[in-house]
Amino acid sequence: MKKTSVFPVKITRFRDGELQDYDDLLAVEEPMEIRLDYTDGQQWFTRSIAVTMRTPGHDFELALGFLFTEGIIREMAQVKGIRYCTEQGHAENRENIVRVYLREDVRPDIGKLQRNFYTSSSCGVCGKQSMEQVRQVCPVHRVSSLVIHDHTMVRLPELLRRVQDVFRFTGSIHAAAFFSGAGKLLMLREDVGRHNALDKLIGAALSGKNQLPDPVNSVLVLSGRASFELLQKAAMAGITIVCAVGAPSSLAVETAGQFDITLVGFLREDRYNIYYDNQRILQKITTS
Repeated sequence: MKKTSVFPVKITRFRDGELQDYDDLLAVEEPMEIRLDYTDGQQWFTRSIAVTMRTPGHDFELALGFLFTEGIIREMAQVKGIRYCTEQGHAENRENIVRVYLREDVRPDIGKLQRNFYTSSSCGVCGKQSMEQVRQVCPVHRVSSLVIHDHTMVRLPELLRRVQDVFRFTGSIHAAAFFSGAGKLLMLREDVGRHNALDKLIGAALSGKNQLPDPVNSVLVLSGRASFELLQKAAMAGITIVCAVGAPSSLAVETAGQFDITLVGFLREDRYNIYYDNQRILQKITTS
C-alpha cells in the first residue's frame, strides 16, 4: 500500500479564549535507507549508503538525487534499476528501503564515502567534508544563458506557496521548485527535510522522463533558508540561479562564489537581497 505524506490526528486547540477539539493533519516523517548494488567485475556488493528522515513520496527520485549530488553517479544511464526492498524487515518498513542497482560497467568510488551518510530532517548530511572535496566531484557543466527579470523573480515565492499542497494542510514542510526565466512553474517537490526536497527535484530531472526541466536552464526556488548543503547540491546539478525565501549562511554565499551561482535571499514581493553575482538578474531600477 502506498504511503501517504500526511497523517491525521485529533488535537485540542486554544483559540479566541476557548479550548476546542479539532481534527488536524501532520506531515509524515519516516526513515528511508538507500542501498547501492554494484560490482567490481568479479562479485556483486550491497552497501547501505544513507539513512534519511523524509516525507514518503517520490522516494526513487530522492535516492537518485542523493546519489547524484553526492557524486556517486553521474547520469541516469549508470543506473540499471531501482526498487523497494520489501523482502526484509517488518511490515511497517515496507517502502522504507530503496535499492539502486548500478550497471555492470559502473565502478562507483566507494572509497570517498569515508563517513556514514546518516541524515536528519533538520541538519542534512552530518560531517560534511570541505568545499574542496565538493569541487573535486562537481562535474563540468554547460554554460547557461539563463536570466530573470526582478519583477518576475519577486512573484516566485507566492507562486510557490499556491501549489504547496502538503504545506497548505500541515504548515510544516519544505519545498524546492524549478521555474523558467519567464516565471513559469516547471516542477515542485515537498519534504519535511529541505535537503530531501531538493534531492527529489534533482532526481526527477535526472530521470529525464516526460520532458522534465533541465536544471541548468531553470531557476531554483527554496521555501526556506539557503544552506551550504543546498548550494552544494545546486552546484552538482549545474544550477546557476538560486532564490531563497529565507537567509543564506556564510558558507552558502562562499559556495555560490566558488561555483558562480547567482544567490538571492529574503525574496519577497517587495524586496530581495543579492548575495552573489547580479549579472543574471535584470533589474528595472539601477543600483545606487
